[in-house]
Amino acid sequence: MDGKITALIMAGKRSGVLDPLAERAKVNQKCVVPVGGRPMIEHVVEAVSACDRIGEIRVVAHEPDEIRALPIVGALEAEGRLTFKEGAFNIVDSVFAGCEGAAYPVMITTADNCLVTPEGYAEFIDGALAVEADAAAALARKQDVIAADPQGQSKFYQFTDGGYSNCNTYWIGNANALSAAEIMRGGGQFVKFPSRIAKAFGVINLIRFYLGWGTKEKLFAQVSKRFGFKLTPIVMSKGEFAVDVDNERTFEVTERLLAKRAAQAG
Repeated sequence: MDGKITALIMAGKRSGVLDPLAERAKVNQKCVVPVGGRPMIEHVVEAVSACDRIGEIRVVAHEPDEIRALPIVGALEAEGRLTFKEGAFNIVDSVFAGCEGAAYPVMITTADNCLVTPEGYAEFIDGALAVEADAAAALARKQDVIAADPQGQSKFYQFTDGGYSNCNTYWIGNANALSAAEIMRGGGQFVKFPSRIAKAFGVINLIRFYLGWGTKEKLFAQVSKRFGFKLTPIVMSKGEFAVDVDNERTFEVTERLLAKRAAQAG
């Protein structure tokens, strides 16, 4: 679409498991749980579609009908800008399925990233393009996350240049770099499960990460060497971009921040 990038919104669900937030809201899947009075994926689709760097939008889902019924989703699908891709058994194979036949670069985000704005996505895209990244991950500074809301995140990646949190937004610059998705096959959440770092990145990088040896750039450079392509951290300007709706705590934080944003907007 006029040289713009492709956006992949991950909106799948765990096989045979009903998310607690979905169960409480009496819906079939987490991505349509109301947050700030609107289904969470609606916030994401609105922000992604309003970003002028993004062309095609692909939603990877196991149950698309419940998502398709949302007016903004239905309208984008009708105009041919948004399509659905069937989710696979795990997140990595879902990414592969979502990227099949896509025009690169591809930006990956999640259906629970309710706080990322169109400007935030543009900031990430511009950052990845500027450094000519094969693959990239969005990070937020610890102090910025805490400033946004002290309850926003409980754990952080620690490097010699400070603490950082993952923003669940990723960049795949070309088809060769799609193998970067394999990093997530163990489920991600490396800060909670350090053993997954050893499996994904190697034991030496686990030691570096666990002991906080080196800057984030140094660790990403080591990982780049292991995978054979340039993996880059992109530091975002707003800490709230690192808050996604994982549980009751982050649900409440997200609602507070959305209400604060609405009040500031007047």
